[in-house]
Amino acid sequence: MTAFLVVTSMAATYLALNTDHTTPAASARAHGPGPAKAKKEPAWDGKVHVLGDGSTSYTGPQKGELKAVPLKPGEKPPQFVVFSWDGALQGDDQLFSHYRELAKEYNAHMTFFLTGIYLLPKDKKNLYEPPMHSPGSAAISYATDDHIRTTLEELGKAWKQGNEIGTHFNGHFCGDKGGKDWSVAEWESEINQFFSFMEKWKTNTGDTDMQALPFDPAKAISGGRAPCLEGQKNLLLAMKATAKKYNWRYDASSAGDFQIWPKKKEGIWDFPLQMLPYEGGKYQGLSMDFNFLYNQSEGETEGDPAQYPQWEQQTVNSYMAGFNRVYYGSRAPLFVGNHFEDWNGGIYMRAIDQVIKNVCTKKGVRCVSFQELSNWLDVQKPETLERLRGLDPAQSPDWSTVVK
Repeated sequence: MTAFLVVTSMAATYLALNTDHTTPAASARAHGPGPAKAKKEPAWDGKVHVLGDGSTSYTGPQKGELKAVPLKPGEKPPQFVVFSWDGALQGDDQLFSHYRELAKEYNAHMTFFLTGIYLLPKDKKNLYEPPMHSPGSAAISYATDDHIRTTLEELGKAWKQGNEIGTHFNGHFCGDKGGKDWSVAEWESEINQFFSFMEKWKTNTGDTDMQALPFDPAKAISGGRAPCLEGQKNLLLAMKATAKKYNWRYDASSAGDFQIWPKKKEGIWDFPLQMLPYEGGKYQGLSMDFNFLYNQSEGETEGDPAQYPQWEQQTVNSYMAGFNRVYYGSRAPLFVGNHFEDWNGGIYMRAIDQVIKNVCTKKGVRCVSFQELSNWLDVQKPETLERLRGLDPAQSPDWSTVVK
């Protein structure tokens, strides 16, 4: 029997280790509901249409998006890799701009999950009414006024370069009275408040001198990741309930799945963090920085500096082992989730830098956003996706029998 240990931390997320790295039978994984169609963009007249109070705008379809085309008979699927970031704050460390620029350098698109209250000034914090908590409370710090401005600048630049902006919701509540305890209606409130903070940031900050974001959040934002990967069941139902207002396509809030081709839950693509070989395959660990932190320094964000080089290489090796398993096997997408943090001397950031340079340059690899992957999956034949899901991660099949 496969055993999982799951640990939740207020600092970031979770740990999952698997002591038996055999994969469950693919036949046990049911095919999800039929594909949800993305909302059509309105016809664009070539002009910028400022929306609401001037915080957002419609500037036409996003440029440079991966063209979604069905696989031809016998064609090997691209190796999709999605690098995603929880929080998406441009702080003094300038990590948001670093990865935006790195994506551009390596012809990659990434997904930046924005925390809504990072656009809300601290002196306006009572505008946030979190479920089960008092107004203005949050499990994370509010951004400084300067960081709100720099974050807004990065959001606009990232979107213009073809990256995706998603949601990490607002207050980052985990554990008791966190997302796992929220009702569908409470998740709906959290969702609506996130969009309100994006659509009214000029009103809330008073920064009327800044340009509007170059996109309409209600149309451009198509998915998110819940803090600590908690509460997905009711979150998905809340997404369904708000689908007429927002363009939900996927959710990235589940954990601990093996590297298999995605399926849908409640009609929405489910993109979980994945179990990757750890310590040479001795264990399987989740594909996120906090999980390496938990194993390497027992959750301490500043562990033994003498161990940093070894831990950094160990992290790179795990990501590359997971990549190689599917690149030379089933071609299931690889999902990487990280935070803009300098934990253990920044080794997890440097590890991701190496992985981006190693994988995004390989033949047949497409480093894409979750939104682009959703688009691609939606145009494939359902029977092709079902056969892809039946592959074990390391299985390199005769593609003519899978893609017909």
